[in-house]
This record gives sequence, structure tokens and C-alpha cells, in this order.
Amino acid sequence: MKPLLFGLLVLLTVVFNTGCSVSKMHPALHDFGLPVSVLNHKNNQANESAITVDAPTWLWDNRLRYRLLYASPTQVGFYALDLWIASPPELFEQLLIASGKTQNHPLIIRLTDFEQQFDAPDKARVVLHFIVEAYANDDKKKIGTQAFYLEQSTPTADAAGAVNGFSMLTRQAANKIQVWLAGLPDK
Repeated sequence: MKPLLFGLLVLLTVVFNTGCSVSKMHPALHDFGLPVSVLNHKNNQANESAITVDAPTWLWDNRLRYRLLYASPTQVGFYALDLWIASPPELFEQLLIASGKTQNHPLIIRLTDFEQQFDAPDKARVVLHFIVEAYANDDKKKIGTQAFYLEQSTPTADAAGAVNGFSMLTRQAANKIQVWLAGLPDK
């Protein structure tokens, strides 16, 4: 009887301790990394109202999305213990504002795709697709539209890989927007 009682006591202790440790687990919150520059603060304030990022409703939550192309290409999954600190459109807008790379052009950006895609269990990439409309400084005349399709392999095929990949990819996007804007006709 004592061994049974001892075994039950050990089992309850393990279950209780496991239950407590699981309930203490909180999702990790991520952004795209350190701000691009704090030195551009005055420029950022002028730029803030000039950039608008829009997206479909499903991209306005803060979950990290992934898709297993090799197993179920139509199903979208989410990491349970990793979240963005804000929605991808909000984070992307803040990164562009902080970068100061939009040359004070009023921009409307339509984010269409922002997810990690797995080609195999150990091979993933992040994809970022968006369309940029640039306007003259008076906000009335559209001076250009450009679609951007960016992809990058992730360093690891997991949530950490997705976060690192998006951190690099969004900075590339800011640079590509800057190059495109530089080639537009004068306002």
C-alpha cells in the first residue's frame, strides 16, 4: 500500500509542477529589431502622416503566420508561443517611418502577403509582397505605383527563423522603396 501511495504522491507532484510551469509560459513578443535610427526623430515626425500601410483583415492580428507548402499549402498555421508586438502592417509602417527612406513622399502601401512558408520540414523562407503608391507632396497627384515581391530563406525553420528573416526582409523593403522613389520623376 505504501508504494502505491508513494507512487500516487509522486505522480500528483509531477502533474502539479508541470501544470504550474505550463501556466507560467507566456508568448514571446517580437518586433523587427532595434529602431533604424533615433537621430531621424524630426524627420520621422514629418514622415509619419505621409505613410499609410493597409492590409487585408487577416494580417491585422499579431500572430506569426506560416504555411506548410509541402504538406497542406492551403492551410495557414500560427506559432503559439511567439507573437508580434503589434500587427505586421503597424510594424512595417513604423519601420518605414523610422528609416527616413521615403524622401517625404506621401505613400500608400498595400501589404498583401506576410508569412513564413515551408518548402520542407527543414527549409523555410519568409515572403513579403506589397504595392506602393507614391504621391506628390500635395497628396493629390499619384506619381507612381510599384509592386514588390520579396522573399528570403530563414536561418532556421522555426519561429525564431521567421522573426530574424522578417527583420532582414523589412529592412530590404525599405531600401528597395528608397531606390524606387529616387527614380521617380520630380514632383
